[in-house]
Amino acid sequence: MPWFIKRETLRCSGSEMRQTIAEHHDWVNRLRAAGVSISSGYLVDGQGTPGGGGLLLLQASDYRSAEALILQDPMVRSGQVDWQLHQWVSVAGQLNAT
Repeated sequence: MPWFIKRETLRCSGSEMRQTIAEHHDWVNRLRAAGVSISSGYLVDGQGTPGGGGLLLLQASDYRSAEALILQDPMVRSGQVDWQLHQWVSVAGQLNAT
């Protein structure tokens, strides 16, 4: 099954998004418990300072299925992030995520 990557940038401060971030974590955990291969995290710079946005990786049967799932993400639904979704096509190596 192909992998998809959602990249997002915040439209407001992280402190303003605390509730939405908590809802996002709960959403990801529920999907994982249901058997969806999905992982979410945020980006930091060379000093470990956050602010570079976030990435979400997930497996889905096709782009439309991945997009339908992403549209349910509390981060997306809140309108507090700008986001892009891409299918990742591996050409070397293999990703083994658990």
